[in-house]
Amino acid sequence: MSIIIKKSSDIKPSEITPKSVYLDRRRFMKQAIASCLLLATDAMMPAWAKRWPDLNASVYNTDDTLTSLDDITSYNNFYELGTSKTDPAKNAHLFNPQPWTITVEGECNKTGVFNLEDFIKPYALKEYIYRLRCVEGWSMVVPWVGFSLADMLKQFEPNSNAKYVEFTTLLDKSRLPGQSRRVLSWPYTEGLRIDEAMNPLPIMAVGLYGDILPSQNGAPIRLVVPWKYGFKSIKSIVKIRFVETQPKTTWNELAPDEYGFYSNVNPDVDHPRWSQKTERRIGEPFWKPKHKTLVFNGYADQVAHLYNGMDLTKNF
Repeated sequence: MSIIIKKSSDIKPSEITPKSVYLDRRRFMKQAIASCLLLATDAMMPAWAKRWPDLNASVYNTDDTLTSLDDITSYNNFYELGTSKTDPAKNAHLFNPQPWTITVEGECNKTGVFNLEDFIKPYALKEYIYRLRCVEGWSMVVPWVGFSLADMLKQFEPNSNAKYVEFTTLLDKSRLPGQSRRVLSWPYTEGLRIDEAMNPLPIMAVGLYGDILPSQNGAPIRLVVPWKYGFKSIKSIVKIRFVETQPKTTWNELAPDEYGFYSNVNPDVDHPRWSQKTERRIGEPFWKPKHKTLVFNGYADQVAHLYNGMDLTKNF
């Protein structure tokens, strides 16, 4: 089956946010960021977060209307804090993301264990306004704060055997009580092919809406891969490993017929239980028509070349 890739030039004018609305939104965000920083004390705000007033915007930012902060932080998939969409926000107070370290290992020249401050310090933080599309059929537009995954990975000098990158979530039942239930195989793991990881789109996110990343959204640091379904954007990362063979990933291991390793957003490949042709934007009224799902979540211009010659119905 052929895949039709929709270019950015094909987007209808009616789908584009008016410039005046966008500029007003930008002014509001800058004022909100400034207010957050004024209210934060040195004890509350880590050193790396004090760079946020100088955030630059990613060149890949979408002009879609932002999802509200309340919706972004109250409707979440994070089984470590509960299996319903409201559980993570309700149980977020149980998860203290301090202290935090990240281990880097595997097929690279520089390995080690790094505290969060040292891990983030070398990278330029930016604002990334990305769509997040989940396999159940809902989507958000999130103003992330983060840095380039590719820039970070290059610092560790992966060698020629590094064909994939594996990510692992914290395993700590005292801080993540959902791990006491056997709904998934813990700890949560995810992976990308090395060329996917080196694409300029994926980021390591440490905040959203100008504030530190909330616990229910994957504090203190998570992956965001905007052209893949949301479960690929693993939360609360404690380990990054360069590997030669395709890593086992949590949902793919649990239900390989439903959750492929690649999990690229594709309206032509339905989940066995859900159509992927349309999506409901969180926060919009139910009487409003659903959005048509775009191949690669609308980022085809940046990533379609990664899959040249691949059967995207087989390699889903």
